[in-house]
Amino acid sequence: MAENKDALVLLLAGGVGSRLNILVQSRAKPAVPFGGLYRIIDFSLSNVMNSGLTRVGVLTQYKPLSLMKHIGTGEAWDFTGRSRGVKILPPHTGFKDSDWYKGTADAVRQNIDFLEANPSDEVILLSGDHIYQMDFHAMLEFHRHKKADVTVAMMVVTTSEIHQFGVGIIDDDNRIIGWQEKPQHPRSNLASMGIYVFNRRYLLDTLARNRDEVDFGMHILPWAIENDNVFAYPFTGYWRDVGTVQAYWEANMDLLKPDSGISPQNWGIRTNVEAEERRADRPPARYGTEAVVKGSMISAGCTIKGTVVNSVLAPGVVVETGAVIKDSILFSDCLVGDGALIDLAILDKNVQVGSGAVIGKGTNRHIPNQQEPTHLYTGITLIGKGAVVPAGQVLGRNCIVTTNAKAHDYPGTELQDGESV
Repeated sequence: MAENKDALVLLLAGGVGSRLNILVQSRAKPAVPFGGLYRIIDFSLSNVMNSGLTRVGVLTQYKPLSLMKHIGTGEAWDFTGRSRGVKILPPHTGFKDSDWYKGTADAVRQNIDFLEANPSDEVILLSGDHIYQMDFHAMLEFHRHKKADVTVAMMVVTTSEIHQFGVGIIDDDNRIIGWQEKPQHPRSNLASMGIYVFNRRYLLDTLARNRDEVDFGMHILPWAIENDNVFAYPFTGYWRDVGTVQAYWEANMDLLKPDSGISPQNWGIRTNVEAEERRADRPPARYGTEAVVKGSMISAGCTIKGTVVNSVLAPGVVVETGAVIKDSILFSDCLVGDGALIDLAILDKNVQVGSGAVIGKGTNRHIPNQQEPTHLYTGITLIGKGAVVPAGQVLGRNCIVTTNAKAHDYPGTELQDGESV
């Protein structure tokens, strides 16, 4: 792909991502591990690299340290060199919550100096928390061909999900003639992917025109659609917003299905191996004589002596003899003791599960978590980073065990469906 020096990329990676619950307790949403080897932001950064774009500003905000460490100099994605670069852009008005970015447009407005220091014909705005493959070069060509002021990447979404998105109504020429932000009664099935191409001058003028407009979807786009040339760029590939526990789990499970359309390796997705502790020197996975593995992803450095079915294991996970893991996601360096059962759970890094413990007991998945009923309601149990699940401990469905929980934090030997520690 030829380099396209005209377009500057702004990657919005500052969202709190609170619906991911304890997975974002110590990290920004785009820095959440994904698929054993990656972090969520790797997909956007790799798409930028594979589209031949070379200048990126990453707008951070919430708990940015792990994200900044992961991005580093940008070398993993070839963003180093005289005319290349990735720059971390934290909010720079102050440290109070009220100084934080109030929305996507406000975030870009606070970084006008970066736009002015990096002249370009177009600015591409991306989100750092989507799993997808996309050629931004093709979208730029479409934008130029249509002589658009703004182009919005859009895809067809089912009726049951469309209320979560901005919805565009288009004419025969793909021009957007109407807009609904997260509508209860949608007039179209075309959802915004949160990926925009703006003519740079138009973006600067629009942001300067009304300083009260803080969000692209709610404020900037409806105004632009009414007054200027806004077009929908049709997208048909795999794309998933992994902003909820359920969507995050489903996207990981898609990796295990041959026909799901997601393939990080074939997509050329890169990660920063050097930023991950001990990642570069992990040995190959080892399997004991009684190990059984079906339809799973097992990363380097894992030791499997038990059974792993339909699960994603990050580097360094140890599964002892007689342990069974099903339909689960384990982050790096988790230890699962002998005879333990993990069914439909997500374990953050360095979780220790004692011998004979059960995570995900019973078949009733419909009692939501008492503290966070909108986060956990499909049976998934979450175990926080560094937590200990004591030997013999039993956890039901939709439970939450907080970060660094110890044996004495549990109220008894059994945690019922929907309870938390």
